[in-house]
Amino acid sequence: MALDLYQTAAQLEVATAHIGNLGDRRAHQMDIALATLRGADAATLNARVDAAQGTLAFLPAEAVEDPGVTHPHGPLPDDFTVMAVDGSHIDVNRHLPLRCSLINIGGCRLTYGAAPDAHMFSSPRLRTSDAELYLADPASSASRQPVEGALMGLVRAVQEAEALADAVEETAGDLPTLALIDGTLVLWELGGDRYPAYVRLQLMDNGVLAALARLRTMAQQKPIAAASYISLPNSSEVSNLLRLALCDYDPLGDCQRHCRAFIPGDRHCDAVNDFTDRDLFARTLAPGERSALFASRSSVVRDSYGDHKVHFFYVNVEEEIGRVEVPGWVADNPALLELTHTLVIDNARRGGGYPVVLQEAHEQAVVTGADREAFAAMVERALEGQRLPVYTSQKQRSKRQRYV
Repeated sequence: MALDLYQTAAQLEVATAHIGNLGDRRAHQMDIALATLRGADAATLNARVDAAQGTLAFLPAEAVEDPGVTHPHGPLPDDFTVMAVDGSHIDVNRHLPLRCSLINIGGCRLTYGAAPDAHMFSSPRLRTSDAELYLADPASSASRQPVEGALMGLVRAVQEAEALADAVEETAGDLPTLALIDGTLVLWELGGDRYPAYVRLQLMDNGVLAALARLRTMAQQKPIAAASYISLPNSSEVSNLLRLALCDYDPLGDCQRHCRAFIPGDRHCDAVNDFTDRDLFARTLAPGERSALFASRSSVVRDSYGDHKVHFFYVNVEEEIGRVEVPGWVADNPALLELTHTLVIDNARRGGGYPVVLQEAHEQAVVTGADREAFAAMVERALEGQRLPVYTSQKQRSKRQRYV
């Protein structure tokens, strides 16, 4: 039997009624949260974070400037370029008769001004060799990691960053340029001990960071800013920072020691604890404005990113609050930071609330459900053409043919 929508609708009605009853409480909490945001200063907040190191049960941002500060966007250049890269992939599928995967990188370059131009590209890459399907330890032939699942996503992220650097290198002229990636600059999955050191070396040092270094070198010759854009962000690093502003326990931020006996709503930090950063800045940013600048305190950024330390700010693109991440060399350059802010706002307005260059890059990169089915059929036909055995699982076969 399929999903019973009648039962589901009844449950949704109960759930939404409960949420509606929390409205007054949330409004009061938001008033406290906004007052805390506007009244906090960067130096005091950062000192409280430093004092709480070793006890924190959550990840706060580093405040580069006072959190309540807002900035208008700058003047739009007469001529400029915005480019973006996105990716999609078909993972290794044990139901297929050939062990393989595919990464499709799509991109878009839009030039505005006296000589407007548009260029799109799509570059699929089939992966069938051991060198492509595994990340091997150079020091030991017996140690290797299969490139599938989460690791496949990381490899794709590296290829997106490399493709963005390639696209900037191939662009002639010296127009102000914003180079965008969809999503985060932080390779969160490479934090901790989930993967061995040789995987982190290949994907981080020789991958994303090498691509960012190429972009930084080009930015020393002409105005180029690199950034990523996150639509409808769900981060809470700024609200976590405000949690410390409201915490009056010693040691600070030790939730396990001081607050585990409290129910939600009775803790000192609950005024901000239920809100994402997006919730806060939706009430403080006017259309076109950006928030204060913050920096990531994540362990993977701290341990690996160096001069490319990820900074971020929030922007009101009118239809939503977006999050923009930039490497340290953009954050430290006021002109590049303003260029990033201004061109993100402009491109989002042209795209109806989401950067049009990212929309077009996505359209070039996306692998649809129909594409996946066609790919599986192509694999089978290619094997049959070589008179090689073709097989699949009974589960996969049952999906293709339903019996009554």
